[in-house]
Amino acid sequence: MSDQAVLHVKGRVLVGADDVRDELWVVGGRISYERPGARDIRTVEGWALPGLVDAHCHVGLDAHGPVPDDVSEKQALTDREAGTLLIRDAGSPSDTRWIDDRADLPKIIRAGRHIARTRRYIRNYAHEIEPEDLVAYVAQEARRGDGWVKLVGDWIDRETGDLSACWPREAAAAAIAEAHRLGARVTAHCFAEDSLRDLVEAGIDCVEHATGLTEETIPLFASRGVAIVPTLVNIATFPRLAAGGETKFPHWSAHMRALHERRYDTVRAAYDAGVPVYVGTDAGGSLAHGLVAGEVAELVTAGIPPVEALSATAWGARRWLGRPGLDEGAPADLVVYEGDPRADVRVLAAPRRVVLNGRVVG
Repeated sequence: MSDQAVLHVKGRVLVGADDVRDELWVVGGRISYERPGARDIRTVEGWALPGLVDAHCHVGLDAHGPVPDDVSEKQALTDREAGTLLIRDAGSPSDTRWIDDRADLPKIIRAGRHIARTRRYIRNYAHEIEPEDLVAYVAQEARRGDGWVKLVGDWIDRETGDLSACWPREAAAAAIAEAHRLGARVTAHCFAEDSLRDLVEAGIDCVEHATGLTEETIPLFASRGVAIVPTLVNIATFPRLAAGGETKFPHWSAHMRALHERRYDTVRAAYDAGVPVYVGTDAGGSLAHGLVAGEVAELVTAGIPPVEALSATAWGARRWLGRPGLDEGAPADLVVYEGDPRADVRVLAAPRRVVLNGRVVG
């Protein structure tokens, strides 16, 4: 499509779960609901959604640490082809700012580099520090990121042989307060139970994975409005991880299996209690990119109604991250499907067209 051409999207335009329109126009890369006076028009038909959101994704990272720019590009393109046009990058050691200059790549909201305790996370991923330095490193990453900071809230403690909290409550509270002072929100990787209450009461905004939620902590999350990003496609790997650590860390292995076994019940209980739930895949570590449709389907399997699971990667997720959807004048980032994704979220796995910044890119 030429820069002068107008794109006409017709069929069913899902501006919201209940706001369905017959058509929209893309003029100068932006959305309009008024028919333009143009001759050069390209038409795309189907069911249109705002570009999908992967709220836990790592561009610039693989299982061993930072990757070259050409690998980062391939990761971003894979997400784009799956319909993911907005990424919250939940921690990366790579500088991916160059992606912001590429109109053909997804938009990224960065959380800076992970901040972890010394020798308590995956090698080459994080700043590894001690509690007395947490405030300073959170301030540094708050300034480097795009309004988010990522902590590692728990990880295996080799002395106890199981998951345990990484930060004293007082250190976490001071660091989160500093991030908020600088205008950033804070999220944390948490698999286990024992870090959750301290982090929520310290003022955290979001928890990644949240497999350790219980009937005691779920009401606390709900009352404070703390969101979770369950990354169920990643939690599916827990049995394999547990098997690999069985000999050296049997307590950790048993714990990981138990968290996996109750994963769907945990997510459904959180949703039922009113905890905000969003879609994230955890792509870019050991997981492939482009898994957003599978994560939405996993939320449905957990018992979240399909329209709500869809909102967790579309309208609701974009509101949460402060980015527009299919609004008048917004950048035209949208995905078109054969069928109604509200009726069957599995259609998300096969985009008919992907439109980014007003251009058909897939």
